[in-house]
Amino acid sequence: MRHKRYDCDFGCPVEACVEVIGGKWKGVILFHLLGGTKRFNELSRLMPAVTQRMLTRQLRELETDQVVARKVYPEVPPKVEYSLTEFGKTLEPVLRTLQGWGVNYLEQITQIRKERA
Repeated sequence: MRHKRYDCDFGCPVEACVEVIGGKWKGVILFHLLGGTKRFNELSRLMPAVTQRMLTRQLRELETDQVVARKVYPEVPPKVEYSLTEFGKTLEPVLRTLQGWGVNYLEQITQIRKERA
């Protein structure tokens, strides 16, 4: 259910945002790209739990959504780099807010689990 047309009179901006950055890996990929351009294998090492197929799929969707740029160098073996587009860089405040919320959540859940133990 990707890339439907949005009628913004009905609160769709949040849905549009979640469609672009939602899912298990897209936010993580974008967060890593905040630090600069990465090659595919660098991203793969940063996210050891993601399969190569899923990483490729998520990167392609982010590229289609114009938030990630893919640059292929004509050499052997092929060298491919991923970076945030200028538009993708506008997601930084959103990602930093999610990061802060995640830190708070992890602290809270750790404390709750300690109290229950």
